[in-house]
Amino acid sequence: MLLQNCKIDGYAQLQDVRIVGDLVSEIASNLVAFEKEQVIDANGSLLTCSLAEPHAHLDKAFLAERVHNPTGDLMGAIMAMEAASGLITIADTIERAERAVRLMVSNGVTAIRTHADVTERNNLDAVQALVEVRNRTRGLVDLQICALLGWPLSGDAGKENRDRGRRAIEMGADILGGCPHLDVDPNGANIALVELAGELGCSLDLHTDEHTDSNRLSLEDLANRVISSGLEQAVVASHCVSLGMQTESVQMRVSERVAQAGISVIALPHTNLFLQGRDCATATPRGLTAVSNLRKSGVPVAFGADNLQDPFNPIGRGDPLESAGLAILTAHLLPNDAFDSVSKVARQVMGLTTAGPQVGATANLILTQAGSTREAIANTPARNLVLYRGQITHSRLAAVN
Repeated sequence: MLLQNCKIDGYAQLQDVRIVGDLVSEIASNLVAFEKEQVIDANGSLLTCSLAEPHAHLDKAFLAERVHNPTGDLMGAIMAMEAASGLITIADTIERAERAVRLMVSNGVTAIRTHADVTERNNLDAVQALVEVRNRTRGLVDLQICALLGWPLSGDAGKENRDRGRRAIEMGADILGGCPHLDVDPNGANIALVELAGELGCSLDLHTDEHTDSNRLSLEDLANRVISSGLEQAVVASHCVSLGMQTESVQMRVSERVAQAGISVIALPHTNLFLQGRDCATATPRGLTAVSNLRKSGVPVAFGADNLQDPFNPIGRGDPLESAGLAILTAHLLPNDAFDSVSKVARQVMGLTTAGPQVGATANLILTQAGSTREAIANTPARNLVLYRGQITHSRLAAVN
């Protein structure tokens, strides 16, 4: 495939981009098309790396009209889901999750990490549903499934939940997850999850400190456990909201420890701005981690949307450019860094290959009718073309429909 007349950041003139197989093989001005090569004229559209959603809950997507959260906080959402558990079937979950994936693909997404509830209430139903969705959308997106274990996790009381984690990985989940901050023993939960990840040889992605209580901070303990255990698998800490409530000296100390442990962080302002801080009538907390100090310490920080029109977040369009916009407004990222946080950095945090308009990179690309990444974030225009591993997965261009 040859993409002609592309606007690419870092190039003064429009460029042509040649794709061979699933890789970008050549970038130059006025490339001559090969015989039988598909040629697409970008007409000056912006060519960038495709987008990634590093933290989703596809098993809950589009439940806002059916499952209500009248209190609007985290526990209200959790209790609402528990009360509605009998109304949610595997078939229903497959339909909603697949609809969400296809919506994200149309918005330029080629990689999604989704959490799947694995609890006493729903057992492995969500994993079963999402494995089916992964099979159905295999040619559109890299879909990673994280088994989100219930609590407690440590000691004899946590044995059944740990066993469910083992079965989830056997069934096809890629990553192990949990919510230590909701556990009766957060540090014990960190220990159990690190040990289980080591046993199973899988990565960890934990819901960490999803609250604004400055007196509770388990992220530092997680970093210490990862370092002391010598865990070789990748570890991600999502949310990390209470880190943002600490003094700057504590933020820097913890951030440096997180960097030393090789832990990546995913900030999730969409949902945390909705759920957190409701008990503070003045100087309401932002529901955001310490993005600036984490980045200063060398911690990769990606941004995600978390929930999509469900009891945890009643809005959302399945478009990571929304998250990039919130990264600018809430974390003070500049537009280029914000775009990277939902594309290149998000892919890095997910353990995926480098993608984008550069020679040798995976041809996961999008064409957007915008003059810059800043303009794309500001206007969120429709994506004209989406490529996944060099194949067209979505197009609004008449010439290739």
